[in-house]
Amino acid sequence: MSLFEVRIHGRGGQGVVSAAEMLSVAVFTEGKHAQAIPSFGSERMGAPVQSFVRFSDHDIRTREPVIEPDCLIIQDVTLLSHESTFAGLKEGGYVLINSTHTIEELGIADKLKKIPASHLMVVNATGLAREHLGRPIPNAALIGGFSAITGQLKFESIEKAIHKKFAGAVGDGNVAAARAAFNEVLEAKGLN
Repeated sequence: MSLFEVRIHGRGGQGVVSAAEMLSVAVFTEGKHAQAIPSFGSERMGAPVQSFVRFSDHDIRTREPVIEPDCLIIQDVTLLSHESTFAGLKEGGYVLINSTHTIEELGIADKLKKIPASHLMVVNATGLAREHLGRPIPNAALIGGFSAITGQLKFESIEKAIHKKFAGAVGDGNVAAARAAFNEVLEAKGLN
């Protein structure tokens, strides 16, 4: 596997940094190299936050932010209007958005013309988190969706990473939300 890079956009309090950490742990679980890098602007609740994940079969030497992501995970739709959100997305890359609206309803279809339809997914990660966890924190659901949309990681690795981060009922709820998002994305792709 060559280098695969993910950029996660969200707001403070949505678990953007935890999402990157859990993805990198899932990668380690599969015996690959990974790094998770948080990036904070103003460190306050609700402020835009990014985090980055890189993984590969080989050592990763770069430590810079991800400029040309293979995958974007967008945890908050209010960030869709920011030009930097889609900046550098590789042609044929993946986009996973936390929303109850379609790509067309979100008004971003023109920005994503070079992305195959099967690489664009919208999942109501906040709703799944509320349902399974009782809290509107979409990060675990979105990494479950990431597994399904990209095929880069097994769901079992995502599950292990979530349980490593969260114990007990919180871990179980996050895994249930991730599994629901995983299944929803597979169904949307016609694979379930």
